Parts: sequence; structure tokens; C-alpha cells
Amino acid sequence: MQDRRSFLNQSVRGAVAPVILSSLARGANERPAYGLIGTGNRGRLLNGIFQKLGAECAALCDVYEPNLERAKQAAPKGVRTYVDYHDLLAQRGLDFVVVATPEHQHLPMLLAGVAAGKDVYQEKPFSHKLEQNKIMIQAVRKSNRIVQIGMQRRSMPYITKARDLVCQGALGTVSQASASWNMLYKAPLHDAPLDGKLDWERFLGPAPKRPLEPKRFRWWRGFWDYSGGNSTDQGAHLMDVVHSVGGFERPLSAVCSGIVKLAAGAEAPDVFSAALEYPGALVTWSLNYCAAYDSDWRVKFLGDEAAMIIDRRGARVYKNTELRDAERRGRAAEPVIEEKTDFDVDPHIRNFLDCIRTRKEPNCPVEIAAAAVTGPHLVNAALRRETKVRLNANGEMI
Repeated sequence: MQDRRSFLNQSVRGAVAPVILSSLARGANERPAYGLIGTGNRGRLLNGIFQKLGAECAALCDVYEPNLERAKQAAPKGVRTYVDYHDLLAQRGLDFVVVATPEHQHLPMLLAGVAAGKDVYQEKPFSHKLEQNKIMIQAVRKSNRIVQIGMQRRSMPYITKARDLVCQGALGTVSQASASWNMLYKAPLHDAPLDGKLDWERFLGPAPKRPLEPKRFRWWRGFWDYSGGNSTDQGAHLMDVVHSVGGFERPLSAVCSGIVKLAAGAEAPDVFSAALEYPGALVTWSLNYCAAYDSDWRVKFLGDEAAMIIDRRGARVYKNTELRDAERRGRAAEPVIEEKTDFDVDPHIRNFLDCIRTRKEPNCPVEIAAAAVTGPHLVNAALRRETKVRLNANGEMI
């Protein structure tokens, strides 16, 4: 058997062989230990992947008892459970923590995690509000902690290949990018009593205090107190693709219109269309959770020599000359390249595990994650203020 230090000197590739932890850790198989904060659907998915890739779940934390019990069933025997995340962070022997909570808890939990000396894997979007970006970045950079934000497309090979093609000039000069996400989704917005115990006060955390409304817990993403809505949720992913592949950095301004259609009772829209101005280019970002047509996500780049379309199936480039020839023949052009792929979080988590060994920068550090969510934050501000909003040179909203 290897000791714990060996884990920090061994590349994490595929499943990691069990290693012996220090005497402070209490993982059942003595593997690198972590604590999971937030055991909802996403948290339980991540929990399974981390264990598959060789880490040991040593602690679980959630304010909702049924979620905690579900996660406990998929964790090693003897895993410790908590309602307060501060108690989890105080547990001895944890190498890192995984944060998969609503967005309004991201800032306090990230700050508490690095202050406790833990590396952190935090789900996106990075921040709940634009002004939190600088606070969170500064806290991470003052620590010596590895922090990876869960925008997994940063670790997908076909996204990297698409970026390389654009950098090599395959599209010519890019003038516009369009990001969209369509899906037929009816949010569970009702106030029927919850099944099981919920610590509502701890769920609220830094959010404004108010009496329990079960719909606010069931679909917290529909309310501004806990989330940036669908704009920051899915937008963080897609704006990161726009930035990574297209070479975009930071928007100058945004406008947005949106409505609540099927998610009656929510505050954040389930249908919206936004336009963000970047230096020398325009980016549009639209979402419709009320239609099954053209379902799923897509990012399109338009250049003066070619167009590129990226979606869950891969990346495809269409040269302008071939498009014109195809139109004359009355059929669509064949793609120049195509790579079929699937939604896969494993490479991103594997990268994080590798970086806690090497202490190198992960694929999605805090600066990249902050840049990706800046545009969606502007979109929300433009929507709620019903006006065009701008970003100044210091990254602050005007």
C-alpha cells in the first residue's frame, strides 16, 4: 500500500488506486478524503464520480435531511453527516471539499473552505452577484489552495480542438457568436409540504430572512435571492465556450428582454433573449425552457471565412465557399471536421485531482470562472433594470 503523500506524487489517470491517509483521516478505504457540501441531484452525481476516480467521501453536509440520507446510501460506511458546513470544515483529515449548493452560498462557503486550509471543487456559476467576483478571487489568491470551478467544458478535448482551430484562423475574423439553450422544462413551483426535515434558516444563510415557502426551496433557481436564474446557470457554461473558443474576454454592455412563461410564480425568466457587446464583436445569449424544438445547447461562431457550430455532439466548421456551393446544389454543406462526444464531467474532476497533487493551476481557475459569469450578471441587471447596462474598466457595473 502507498501512503497519503504518494497520492500527491502520483498522476490521477482513470481510477486511482487506494492509498493510505494520515492517521487524522477516517476514509473506509484510506483514500484521499473529501467532504461534500450540498447533496442534491448535482452533489450526488459529483459524489459518485469523485469516488469512482479514487477519492474517499468522508463527510456529507446538507440542510435537507432526505437529500443527506440519499447521499449517505452511496457513501462509505461510517461517513460523517452534518447540517452546518462549518462543522464539516472542522472535521480533521479532509483533503478537499466539494461545494454543490445554491449560488447564494458560494461566496461564504468558498471563503470558509480556503480559510480552513482545504482545496475546493465548487460548482458553477462562480458567484451569485458580480461584485462578489473580486472578493472570491482575492481570497483564493491569498491562500495556497487549489480551486476548480465546475465548468467541465474547459476539460473536454473537442472544445480545446475547436479553440485551436479558431486560433489558427480557420474562421477568419469572427464578428458574432450566438449561444442558445432550449428545453421543455416545467419547474416544480408549488407550496405543498416538503417530504422530510429542512433547516430553512441554514438554507437561507446570507439571503434575506423570510418565512418558509416550499416552492423557494424546490426551485431556488427561480428566485433572485438564491440564484442568477437560468442566465447565470447555463450562461456560465456557454459564455465560457464563447470566451475559450472565440477569444472573447470581457463584455462592454448588455441588453435583455425576458418573460416567465411556464414557471409561474418564479422571478427569474424561463424565456429570454440578450445581446452583449464585446470589443469588435456581438454575442447573443438566448434561452427557452418552454419549447422542445432544437432542444439542448449550441454555440455558433460567424467569421468572414467560415462558421463553426459547437454542441453536445461535437464541433463542426463550414467554410463559406462550401456553403455557397452547397446552396447552389440545393443541399447542406458537409462539415470540415466533426467529433462526436457526450456530456462527460470525469476529465474535469480528474484534472482537479491531478492539480491537488501537483499544485498546478486547474483548467478552470477562479479568474476564468469569474469572466464567464460576468456577461450573465450583466444580462440579469439589464433585464431587471429594463435598460442597457455597461461595464467600466475596473469590471464594475455602470
